[in-house]
Amino acid sequence: MRIIRLLLSLLILAIPAASFAQIGVSIAVGPPALPVYEQPICPGDGYLWTPGYWAYDDSVSDYYWIPGTWVQAPEAGFLWTPGYWGWRGGGFFFNDGYWGERVGFYGGINYGFGYWGGGYGGGRWDHGHFFYNRSVNNIDVVNIHNVYNERIENNSETRVSYNGGKGGIEARPTSEQEAAARQRHIPAVAAQTEHAQAARDNPEQRASVNHGTPPVASTARPESDNGREAAKPADKPAENTPGRTAVHPKELAPIEHPAPTNSGNAKADRKYEKQQDKLIASQNQEREKLQQKQDSEHTQLSQHKASDARTQQVEQKHQQQTQQLSQKHAAQQQAMQSHQPQPRPQREEQHPR
Repeated sequence: MRIIRLLLSLLILAIPAASFAQIGVSIAVGPPALPVYEQPICPGDGYLWTPGYWAYDDSVSDYYWIPGTWVQAPEAGFLWTPGYWGWRGGGFFFNDGYWGERVGFYGGINYGFGYWGGGYGGGRWDHGHFFYNRSVNNIDVVNIHNVYNERIENNSETRVSYNGGKGGIEARPTSEQEAAARQRHIPAVAAQTEHAQAARDNPEQRASVNHGTPPVASTARPESDNGREAAKPADKPAENTPGRTAVHPKELAPIEHPAPTNSGNAKADRKYEKQQDKLIASQNQEREKLQQKQDSEHTQLSQHKASDARTQQVEQKHQQQTQQLSQKHAAQQQAMQSHQPQPRPQREEQHPR
């Protein structure tokens, strides 16, 4: 059997690489059906769902399940095109997934959670922020406000996990999907490859052991990240780093206390530091007040099931409010610093002649 697989692999290598995305070991039997599982709650802004799939370990001649997981997009504007098994030349080959600006062909496989087989309906990017479709994603709307509600028409409930061959999905790529594969894209990030390796190392994830029902079908984060990120709150506000515009006050960087002054006048220094503390406390209160107001508006949008257009309109208003408040606070800090006590000029020592 291994000799046959080797010959098939050599034969496939003679086919132009443009014929399909990934060349690997040819498997005579297709992967098991996709298991039914629940999606963990999204851990925070910027995470995209990457569905679980069956991979193959040639060293033990067995399929194993790589759990679905939330992964941070490597670049703003990038979406995940899942990998898939496809029948070609008498065997099944795996086509690797990739990150790109558009979702390409993934075999017509219905992976769920927005990946219904012919595109992606789980969310979209808008001005550097990812907006989640809460109709197909498990989103905590209290902590994540970039949401909308759009029903995804899904006429196929099949759990078949491969394209082509006996009993496989018959879908073929459209010209747009083929174009997406030719556009700039990057492979799975390190967290994903480590996540896949962890699944491979777990014998219980093998199909021969779990009989198509893996014990770990999904995780909140890649398995490699769980240890080092467990202590981080899922709703930790993103820092106001360059290239990212804060939409809500909680996304602004914390207000830093200035370094202690040392003008030589202890009384003046203490007075200035108290004024700084008072200003920072007042600014933090204004941030909290605006955040509460915006949270209330988000709650109203959710209760009234506001349209996508209305939600984006409110988000744009929130972004403007947040930036105006940030600019106001920056001006206040500059005005305060202009009154900082200055060191007293040192007198020149008088030496007797």
